[in-house]
Amino acid sequence: MTSEDASKFIAYILRHAPESIGLRLDAQGWAGIEALVAGAVAAGRDLTTADVLHAVDSGAKKRYELSADGLSIRALQGHSTPQVSRSFEAIAPPPLLFHGTATRFLASIRAQGLLPGSRQHVHLSADEATAVLVGQRHGKAHVLRVDAGRMHAAGHVFHRAENGVWLTAAVPPEFLFLPPG
Repeated sequence: MTSEDASKFIAYILRHAPESIGLRLDAQGWAGIEALVAGAVAAGRDLTTADVLHAVDSGAKKRYELSADGLSIRALQGHSTPQVSRSFEAIAPPPLLFHGTATRFLASIRAQGLLPGSRQHVHLSADEATAVLVGQRHGKAHVLRVDAGRMHAAGHVFHRAENGVWLTAAVPPEFLFLPPG
């Protein structure tokens, strides 16, 4: 398994499907590294402890965190699994945040705003370049600007994950700068 394949597999397991390899996460998303590796191997995946540690330390996204004792791992955000309910401190956002999406989703976003889908939060970026990279994963990228300052003033709550990703429950259309359409 390549490093990128290992990282994507770990993200899938820790965010969405721990039960697919018999793994149990606690309410904050922590799982033992040994249990993760053993579950992956039992499911026919060639994953080692070294692969897990490399995934934590590599990549610009910084998707994971190790426990203080180095024995457990968790995904920082992006969970869709109901047993994880990470708590993040509420924090005032910068005036403007960004969301990368594919152009084919713009009509739906125009009507409904940004919704978390199967995840627990909408993910936003502090910079446009990161949002472009996120949007490219889903097709031709389009970057939406979010009036986060006005949203916050209207009572919407924002959080920032340890890796700098901004999180909120949803972004209503009136807080988006959308292209005409």
